[in-house]
Amino acid sequence: MTTWRIEGCTVADAAALAHNNMSAFWEDPTWILLWPKETTREFLIEQGAKRYPRLLLSDRETARHQKAVDPNTGAVVGYVRWILPPGYSTTNDGNPVWPEAQVPDVNDDERKQFDELAQSAWWNGRKEMKNIDDKNDVVMDRILAEKPYIKLEYLAVHPENKGKGIATALVETGIRQAEKIGLPIFVMSYKAGRGVYERLGFKEVDRVIQDDSQYGGKGEYGAYFMIYDVPKVS
Repeated sequence: MTTWRIEGCTVADAAALAHNNMSAFWEDPTWILLWPKETTREFLIEQGAKRYPRLLLSDRETARHQKAVDPNTGAVVGYVRWILPPGYSTTNDGNPVWPEAQVPDVNDDERKQFDELAQSAWWNGRKEMKNIDDKNDVVMDRILAEKPYIKLEYLAVHPENKGKGIATALVETGIRQAEKIGLPIFVMSYKAGRGVYERLGFKEVDRVIQDDSQYGGKGEYGAYFMIYDVPKVS
């Protein structure tokens, strides 16, 4: 089996990440309902590439971004985004925690250019679906308020590369970091990702199942709230 390289992201990865991530979520039967019917995957990839440099630079203090790279081709084949809780993003001497996953900063002129590029992107989902995650947000906010967690915010593997251990490799990097810091991991998983998390030791603590048929969906939109508890040091 291929040993995927797990590396930190830079703004230069924007186009590759947009291609990977939009392609991955295009397979999700509820996610595609967010967009007008005439919207194509290629169009979302193009617009996502405009937005990603700014996204990668947002919340640099707490956000950590990683990509999985094919060692033979150099292609980006997966992506994960983590959010460190307040008070856990810097060491006692002021250095960033998990620095290899922190996106390198850019100068003010570059930031301005990336802001303008992101603002030029079209990203307008269907208005009638804007509240579909309200119930999920309530559950997520409740769990995250209980204690500090590393939040696994986003995981995507291009559909051509599914079943090759890429998602597992990406999540395992976060597990190692969580065990190093001594914090549990929280993720809100969709149905397609549950198996990966379960195999890695995540436990479901809550779920929300909604009917998305009113939006043209197949009838079930499930969100599964899962926790990875780090082993206690004896």
